[in-house]
Amino acid sequence: MKKNWLITGCSTGFGRALALEALAQGHHVAVASRNTKDVADIIEKYPDLALAVTLDVTNKQQITDAVKLTIEKFGKIDVLVNNAGVGYFGAVEESEDDAVRNMFDINVFGLGNMIQEVLPFMRKQKSGHILNVASIGGLRSFPGVGYYNATKYAVDGLSEALYKEVAPLGIKVTIIAPSGFRTDWAGRSANDTQIKIDDYELTARKNMADIRKSSGNQPGDPVRAAKAMIMITEVENPPLRLLLGAGALKGARLKIEELKHDFETWAEVSEGADAPKD
Repeated sequence: MKKNWLITGCSTGFGRALALEALAQGHHVAVASRNTKDVADIIEKYPDLALAVTLDVTNKQQITDAVKLTIEKFGKIDVLVNNAGVGYFGAVEESEDDAVRNMFDINVFGLGNMIQEVLPFMRKQKSGHILNVASIGGLRSFPGVGYYNATKYAVDGLSEALYKEVAPLGIKVTIIAPSGFRTDWAGRSANDTQIKIDDYELTARKNMADIRKSSGNQPGDPVRAAKAMIMITEVENPPLRLLLGAGALKGARLKIEELKHDFETWAEVSEGADAPKD
């Protein structure tokens, strides 16, 4: 069945790949970007299926307008994809307040505002699917991207609560957790801190450099990821979390082992914090 999509952050990366794949499969797509010139070629290729929408997710009025335009054009929104996001590299101690707050505004609060704007319509139609693009970095943290990890942990936590809130209303939620993919995330879409503390050279700074060097050569294929995201919108029982990439699966399994080790090792201390039973 053909659906109506609204995808944020379509100028590059996952958003662009997903918009193109959904359109190629015959879906209607509101292709959102801060500058619609960046998606003009998509609209030109699919003039009958695509709608260009100006959208900066930190601008509440643009969010309201984008949702309104999409519904006016397509009648309803079946799938909302919160893909817009930015990265930021720096050890926790090195990280600059303005850059961190800007990242939270985009990655977390912008995503939340999109959800709040779309949910009244999905509740009314008693259907819909929200895909929130997080990261394996929202399940497992890495040196040099601590505050980025924090934004994606926030997306994961918010999405899990949302899943439990809206499931009885006929609305589905899936957290998309990719590992390394050939997008702009490790390139121009992430800024570096201007503060440098030498004590983090072998931890945070080494990992930052490794991420930069991998840009454009990651194993993940955005087109294959797009196909996977579309596929889960077509099944009756989609997952709450969809890991994308072998690295994401490996990382998640390692996190499970780390948690299990700590939980079991310290189980007696954990249980001992309860008041004794009468």
